[in-house]
Amino acid sequence: MSRFIKSLLIVAYFFGFIHSAMAVTPVYGPQLQGFTYPYPLHYYSFTSQGVPLAMGYMDIPPRGSANGETVVLLHGKNFCAATWQDTIKALSQHGYRVITPDQIGFCTSTKPEHYQYSFQQLATNTHSLLLSLGIDKAIVVGHSTGGMLATRYALMYPAAVQKLVLVNPIGLEDWKALGVPYRTPDQWYERELKTSASSIRQYELTTYYVGHWKPEYNRWVDMLAGLNQGPGHQLVAWNSALIYDMIFTQPVVYEFKDLKVPTTLIIGTADTTAIGSDIASAEVKATLGHYDQLGKETVKRIPEGKLIEFAGLGHAPQMEEPEQFNNTLLHVLNR
Repeated sequence: MSRFIKSLLIVAYFFGFIHSAMAVTPVYGPQLQGFTYPYPLHYYSFTSQGVPLAMGYMDIPPRGSANGETVVLLHGKNFCAATWQDTIKALSQHGYRVITPDQIGFCTSTKPEHYQYSFQQLATNTHSLLLSLGIDKAIVVGHSTGGMLATRYALMYPAAVQKLVLVNPIGLEDWKALGVPYRTPDQWYERELKTSASSIRQYELTTYYVGHWKPEYNRWVDMLAGLNQGPGHQLVAWNSALIYDMIFTQPVVYEFKDLKVPTTLIIGTADTTAIGSDIASAEVKATLGHYDQLGKETVKRIPEGKLIEFAGLGHAPQMEEPEQFNNTLLHVLNR
């Protein structure tokens, strides 16, 4: 082997080592300790189901002239309050107070050893938080699983919701009724224990960003992977399993007709999210997660509902094209 080739191999090994070192996933605590949020983090302490709990949340005041309105941003299953950072900035700059909680079982909030998860319970927790902050009416924006929660919140507390905005909400179809097999919490738990940075990145690349990756997305992969691989690994996985069971067994699709608040659907049409599609038969899987159709079908069920579509965007338009999304959201809130 020539000296030149040996030198190339040494250089290649060196840069490969550096790349591997840089790619090491950070490790965060069970309440995401060590991960930096874009705004100061607060905690709402309360007791639920006989257990003392703490909800992490951000309360961002308006910048400049306040318009007197509050927007509550509800995150999705594989997201945290921090992932709303671009939307928070845009809303705050336009005079809105912004509240972004992490739900119990997620991110900076408590991961209880035992908890009966339901969207009614999470809505109750959220309502209690807002009342503790002196907020009796707000604009509620929910993304993904947060869209299911926002819908339940609006059904339970219609007088507390000024407007409802659902961003690529899941629950637009009843997966179990369509033939997706049931996973027990134990089966979800075994699945969640295997979560890694590479599996998160691959899923997000396909579903959230439609095959187009940007360097800024790595922060959110590290956030989830660091939480899942940290010292609270098993507790995080168990809560995630219970939450998946809640999502699968508590569809809101049948109740959109009962909404009594002004509602706007914002849909990235290339989204294919469908819980349990990975274990569904090929025949069933082919019928699931068609958001280009689901948005149009769902808005017909919502009294005086509005639909805005982002052609070709995936599950998280607020992260994929934040400027386009924020301009659209501000237009919806101002009209």
